Amino acid sequence: MFETVLVANRGEIAVRVIRTLRSLGVRSVAVFSDADADARHVREADTAVRIGPAPASESYLSVERLLQAAARTGAQAVHPGYGFLAENAAFARACAGAGLVFIGPPADAMALMGDKIRAKETVREAGVPVVPGGRDPDLAEAARELGAPVLLKPSAGGGGKGMRLVRDLTRLEEEIASARREARASFGDDTLLVERWIDRPRHIEIQVLADGHGNVVHLGERECSLQRRHQKIIEEAPSVLLDEETRSAMGEAAVQAARSCGYRGAGTVEFIVPGNDPSSYYFMEMNTRLQVEHPVTELITGLDLVEWQLRVAAGEPLGFTQQDVRLTGHAVEARICAEDPARGFLPSGGTVLRLREPQGDGIRTDSGLTEGTEVGSLYDPMLSKVIAYGPDRATALRKLRSALAETVTLGVQTNAGFLRRLLAHPAVVSGDMDTGLVEREVEGLVSADVPEEVYEAAAAVRLDGLRPGPGGWTDPFSVPSGWRLGGVRKPPAFHLRVQEALEYTPRGTATVTDDQVSVTLDGVRHTFHRAGDWLGRDGDAWHVRDHDPVAASLDRAAHAGADSLTAPMPGTVTVVKVAVGDEVSAGQSLLVVEAMKMEHVISAPHAGKVTELDVSPGTTVAMDQVLAVIAPHEEAPE
Repeated sequence: MFETVLVANRGEIAVRVIRTLRSLGVRSVAVFSDADADARHVREADTAVRIGPAPASESYLSVERLLQAAARTGAQAVHPGYGFLAENAAFARACAGAGLVFIGPPADAMALMGDKIRAKETVREAGVPVVPGGRDPDLAEAARELGAPVLLKPSAGGGGKGMRLVRDLTRLEEEIASARREARASFGDDTLLVERWIDRPRHIEIQVLADGHGNVVHLGERECSLQRRHQKIIEEAPSVLLDEETRSAMGEAAVQAARSCGYRGAGTVEFIVPGNDPSSYYFMEMNTRLQVEHPVTELITGLDLVEWQLRVAAGEPLGFTQQDVRLTGHAVEARICAEDPARGFLPSGGTVLRLREPQGDGIRTDSGLTEGTEVGSLYDPMLSKVIAYGPDRATALRKLRSALAETVTLGVQTNAGFLRRLLAHPAVVSGDMDTGLVEREVEGLVSADVPEEVYEAAAAVRLDGLRPGPGGWTDPFSVPSGWRLGGVRKPPAFHLRVQEALEYTPRGTATVTDDQVSVTLDGVRHTFHRAGDWLGRDGDAWHVRDHDPVAASLDRAAHAGADSLTAPMPGTVTVVKVAVGDEVSAGQSLLVVEAMKMEHVISAPHAGKVTELDVSPGTTVAMDQVLAVIAPHEEAPE
């Protein structure tokens, strides 16, 4: 076993790897950018090395700086986690060239399976069924031959980034261009492939382990059909769809796929499965790394996959055979991401003001957060994962819903409440799922309406803040009692804003403490966690800000008739297509804002002229920051 391992990653996966290193008595080395100097993975490692400025290209993606950090700390091996350089064959070769063991598959196997086009050709020759499709340079032609709908995918990477489902082939060229931009930004390679889209498919993947002595086993399947924008959000093991015969056949196909490329270490073979015919499954891709959802497999098998990655990389054989693998119970995982469901799941950011992560019987939380963590727009939006285990699926789902209700991340908007509601959806409870379920049902799972008790609680906090402190003389006119000359009592009104601004007069009773507020409305008691202007309960959170109606009125007067275009999320302006004085048409694309590798196009709300433009490419913007102002054309007199 190694004495020292450098973890070439950040966030929850770095913390996860460090936990296993500690349990094995292996010294851990963390790396960090300037933005992560006080991050949890830095605190928990035995030692840590600064590797550069905040942009990933100058820190976590810098092979040279990572190798220098390994040399300075005496590391013998490098664990890449997932994301960043985890599936970069050049990095694996560079590690070998520096005398370091790369804790992952051989570089050649990684390069082969990392190229989705070559991967499909290789596994097809090994007898594994694949989805019909085509590739660059004949991408558009292949798409038209397949017929709509088709799925565009980057050849060089996964995780849903750069993927586009095209149902209208008249938009094909536009979608190809957008997919190329995102693929280039995420993987440095804009090569695409196209596949036939299978309606109402299920996404099922097989975990494999292979050593350097010719042994390959599979550890059962994970169902990952609950996705949004091709990103997995809920994963479980095992799948309710498969019977033992199909499970065994898919497992053997995954083993053959791993053997076909000379694989070593932990990897995942992903299949697309028609929900109405589970016996017809097709290879999609192989992820040559540890998966985000690996904890559900760990819980039903009792195996630590990071430990086996380390043991295999150190040259040890697998200590068990396929016959020794037993799947016991059921596990479900939910990914907590920095995003705002009420604003179309746009990336969010901010400072974690209050944090409560569930633990306990059958509950596991993998997280990179601490109170005070700054969540910015530079890195992946996933913050943590909550995993529940039970003797059966119903128990695991119930435990996970309860755990998500206990999750508190105030200061940063997350999807925890949305995931809790999704897990209670009848189709999820019954197991009748497919990869399009979330998109079809999203409107019923997200509500932009703010419950009255939220405003009541926010008003109670502000009312409590107006009360005089203990000791000394009190001016009776400063006490927020509602007393007025003439003996008339009128509770004070507060101007508040969540999504929309309103004037709210409290009408219930309340109890306020430093970290909680309870209000009673119409005989019902509601209790919230609180931190600053944030309130939270059952996984949901609301940022209730004070609203100045006078200032808002003056701003409207200053831009009378014009529309201010604001940033929908904290991020970076990457494209500016107009200048002050330009005439624009309704719906015209004006700017592009990128955050957490997600693009958002800002379009003109109406025809008019650009009268203000406050940003340029590379400008970092906050959510709701004004980007440009479009004055409408004056109507011609009759």
